[in-house]
Amino acid sequence: MDNIFDLNSISVDFDLMERANPVFNTAKMTLFQLTASGNEYAAAIAEKLGLNYENAQNSKSTKVSPEIAVLNNIILETRYKTMAVLAEKSGFPTEVDMPCGYTPRAIEFSKKGIRFVGIDLPAAISEAGPAVTSLIDEDKKGLVRFAGADATNYESVKKALEGIDGEICITTEGLMMYLTDSETGVLCDNIARLLSEHGGCWITADPEVSLQFVLTAQPLFGERFMDIMMKMKSVADDKSDVNVGSNSLVIDCRDAAAGMKKAMMFLAAHGLKAERMTIAENMPEITMLSKVEPQTAAAIKAAMGKCAYWKITLINSSAEIDTSMVKSAAFDAKAVCADGELMLKMTGRVDSINAPKLLSFWENTSAGEKINAVNIDCTELEYISSAGLRVLLIMHKACPGGVTVSGANNAIKEILSQTGFDSILTLI
Repeated sequence: MDNIFDLNSISVDFDLMERANPVFNTAKMTLFQLTASGNEYAAAIAEKLGLNYENAQNSKSTKVSPEIAVLNNIILETRYKTMAVLAEKSGFPTEVDMPCGYTPRAIEFSKKGIRFVGIDLPAAISEAGPAVTSLIDEDKKGLVRFAGADATNYESVKKALEGIDGEICITTEGLMMYLTDSETGVLCDNIARLLSEHGGCWITADPEVSLQFVLTAQPLFGERFMDIMMKMKSVADDKSDVNVGSNSLVIDCRDAAAGMKKAMMFLAAHGLKAERMTIAENMPEITMLSKVEPQTAAAIKAAMGKCAYWKITLINSSAEIDTSMVKSAAFDAKAVCADGELMLKMTGRVDSINAPKLLSFWENTSAGEKINAVNIDCTELEYISSAGLRVLLIMHKACPGGVTVSGANNAIKEILSQTGFDSILTLI
């Protein structure tokens, strides 16, 4: 039978990109949290995009209460401003924000003469990039670049930095809590390669994010803080359409010391080391703290002396990391459909860049004929990200016979196991 999968003929619209990568909706929440802190550039971006509080803050079935909004806004403003301070203090000429989301950081850094590269999921870049760029001074636009890429796809991130000379400061905020251990390991390897090529550092707010939330929530809510934290998690899960999980670099605040040790060992296994930079020692004035009682604000500031953002560098800065084995086969597939069964053989990587095309193919094919089961041959599949898994889940839910996966290598099996998909899909 003829192959019905033609990658070049598959079209993808914004809706498909969003449904394959719904986590990017959380970036719109961030934009409104910055607006609440008085960031005029954030407000201007929201206006250009036609966003409002309702469609950016609230989720499908839950609402953000005023008290949760206050906590969110304090955390976000503290993180956003302090990370900017740390990136500027690094002294490196290029800031690489990954994911850059919808924030106005490109505007702010370009005004200071710092080169800015914003990297995010293609769905976010296609919408946010033009809106942010339109607000940058004409004589500064040359300092700013936006690129759609997958942080777990080395080739896509490397391409985003083509032509960038000198050392770089990579920043990540709100990324790792959505990654599995496998994805986090790939992210660490990719950043190690970039630092080997360019020099510089990686600054991240993610390892101690839970600890920062707890230490901020306790002065705000007293004994009620755990109840508030659970409500916040519910909104985040519902809004992003993914489960907010944990991995070796996201520290469980119930045993922070053990978590930090585990995270440091995880980094070391990927050729990286970390320096904790206490938030209290680096945070500038936080507007949102003026909206709470003075004693509460003082307690929050004091608590920020107990948690930190991490500056990560290569263990051996002179070592050259071999990237010759990083290249993967380009994504493609072969498909035939007969007697209500779709047989699909995938090649290369299924990640956030190409998952929307797989979703488009599925929806067009299933709209044309009844599909009762999907059989996926993974013998030539090298990697699948959460975006690709999300498409498989959509297929599985739509078919009475579900999705069967065969020929998966050990790396794919590990990803399926870590995400619980080994108990959802049929593996043979």
